[in-house]
Amino acid sequence: MSPTGKAVTHARGNRYGNLKATMASSLWATTVALAIALSFWLPAGAADVSTSAPQIQGEHLRVEFDRYLHSRVIARFDGHETMMGPFVASERASIADRSWTEFSLVSQKRDRVSDAVGAGERLIVAGEAGPLTKEVSVTIYDEFPAMAFFDVRYTNTSAAKLAVKGWTNNAYTLNAPRNGRLPAFWSYQSGSYEKRPNWIVPLHTKFRQENFLGMNASDYGGGTPIVDVWRRDVGLAVGHVDPRPRLVSLPASMPDSGHAKIAVDYRHASMLDPGESLLTFRTFVAVHQGDYFRTLADYRRFMMKKQGFQTPATPDSAFGAIWCAWGYGRTVQPKQVIDTLPTVKRLGFAWVTLDDGWQNNVGDWALGPKKFPRGDTDMKALVDRIHQEGFRAQLWWSPLSAVPNSELLKDHPDYELQNRDGSKRKISWWNSYYLCPADRRVVEYHKALVRKILLDWGFDGLKLDGQHMNGVPACYNPAHHHERPEESVEALPDFFREIYETAQTVKPGALVEFCPCGTAYSFFTMPHFNMSVASDPGSSFQVRSKAKTLKALMGDSIPFFGDHVELSDGGDDFASTVGVGGVVGTQFVLPSLAEKRSKSDLTASREKEFETWLRIYREKMLSQGQYLGQLYDIGFDLPETHVIRKQQTLYYAFYAKHWKGPVELRGLEARTYDVVDYVNGTKLGTVSGHNAHLTVEFEKHLLLEARPQ
Repeated sequence: MSPTGKAVTHARGNRYGNLKATMASSLWATTVALAIALSFWLPAGAADVSTSAPQIQGEHLRVEFDRYLHSRVIARFDGHETMMGPFVASERASIADRSWTEFSLVSQKRDRVSDAVGAGERLIVAGEAGPLTKEVSVTIYDEFPAMAFFDVRYTNTSAAKLAVKGWTNNAYTLNAPRNGRLPAFWSYQSGSYEKRPNWIVPLHTKFRQENFLGMNASDYGGGTPIVDVWRRDVGLAVGHVDPRPRLVSLPASMPDSGHAKIAVDYRHASMLDPGESLLTFRTFVAVHQGDYFRTLADYRRFMMKKQGFQTPATPDSAFGAIWCAWGYGRTVQPKQVIDTLPTVKRLGFAWVTLDDGWQNNVGDWALGPKKFPRGDTDMKALVDRIHQEGFRAQLWWSPLSAVPNSELLKDHPDYELQNRDGSKRKISWWNSYYLCPADRRVVEYHKALVRKILLDWGFDGLKLDGQHMNGVPACYNPAHHHERPEESVEALPDFFREIYETAQTVKPGALVEFCPCGTAYSFFTMPHFNMSVASDPGSSFQVRSKAKTLKALMGDSIPFFGDHVELSDGGDDFASTVGVGGVVGTQFVLPSLAEKRSKSDLTASREKEFETWLRIYREKMLSQGQYLGQLYDIGFDLPETHVIRKQQTLYYAFYAKHWKGPVELRGLEARTYDVVDYVNGTKLGTVSGHNAHLTVEFEKHLLLEARPQ
């Protein structure tokens, strides 16, 4: 191996710890390292373009560099080219007390390549600045014509060690459109925060969000490694495609009225010996028309086809409507559940969920003796009764958490995840401590609980719940013998993989719902559950925007649960779940059985409304349709619109506080369609053509069915 290749390998080993495991988990690692190492020994006939401005172009984007290795992105759609912004120091390294941003171009090579990812074009540019050389490899694969993938290497060419603080890739400035309309930009923000903000937000001047994918509160962290900002005409996204969660930031900001900024930042202190190299994570820039849906769908497609991610199998039963006993609170009694079942059955629900409150404590997960005095016998009897009434049974559970006085932590205090100072990491809602997902004993303990819940008690599914499940902090517990503290962060997906695989082994077709309580969902856990959920939505918009996001990242085969309707606007907005193709659910209680009055009370009028929406849900079953997320921009298109296709019929869902005027029915073929308001059973006429329009008036929502004649 050449000295350069050796330096790269050494740097990767320092960053990732276990070189062998990292190389095996990344399909591209070997080919990229080899391509960089051999970048200046091209086969005969390869073009030498060192005398021209470096650039690489695909069907939908071009990346251009200047003589300082600053770059800019050009979007290419419909025969037009759009310069997204000026040349900027897009890839830079922080060394000691300064950030190296200007590297004088010394060489460039471009060639046709075929590697583990596929065939495409690759440009490699090199530059020098102070004690560093920088090599940037940019690849545009034929199969992903709107994405450019970056591999950046910094080499210490000085005779002294260099203190590395971190690096930045794909830092771009986007120009606002010239029309001056507000908002100039909409964005997808992927960080997880205790205030549980919207994932889809318009940008305003002075806006900034770091989107750090580590911990942003004691128990809030993790996310999907993408940030996306778009204008009315075109958008730009950046992220990384490493197969493991990494502690990167994806800052998005709007420093002034004319610009927005995005980047991939990684802050990690290390030392770079003379001759040693640092190779960044593989990052990307993507362009698109419309909103962020295309970027997330392309990212998912890349991670599945090229990084080995798989879509979990989902049973047909997973699309049944859900009633959850959470309306009765933690004091729920088995008799309250049993006495509510006849109403649940009459309304047409398919699942019954026993929520928080069945356990003696968080951590031991034994049955509460006052509620289940005969222990397992009583719990099994409750599940049997649920089954006898024709339902499937699901049990709430919060993995990776344990209260301080649990028997688990008394007997095994070394299961805890510890902070750098040796303190315990707190989980707020349950006043618990984190357990470490990288400790094998913790994994086996949770697998045993899965077997008990599904086999001994007879439940058909799990509801995994907790904001702390989306991300964990680095673990410094010496009893775990971690090679690196970040092993806990990287082990979290494997922890949930073992829970999911255990569930499917002991009960094939088991439902595993994943509810990370308002956090922005980590993509890396998505292969390990077969139901996503709006996860404690703060509004109906969150129900709808989370549906769009999760359908892009997980596909149509995974059911999206809109969560309890009581959490929507007005506590009754079934339309926001039905219209986006979600599974409906509720936490209603019978007032005669509840301890006090609440918004969950099933009054006579609410029961009638529930009957109507449950009938519509069962008749249309849009949750099993195809979500056409690219037809409408969730930010700029008014009214907000979502579309589901089932066979040849398209279902349109329009949302606005009040709307009077035309709406456009996109996605239709050149044929005639009958259009019906399927909630009220009103025929609105016929339309034809690819872009049909109707003039309508509605409050809150309008759900239409366009059926071909």
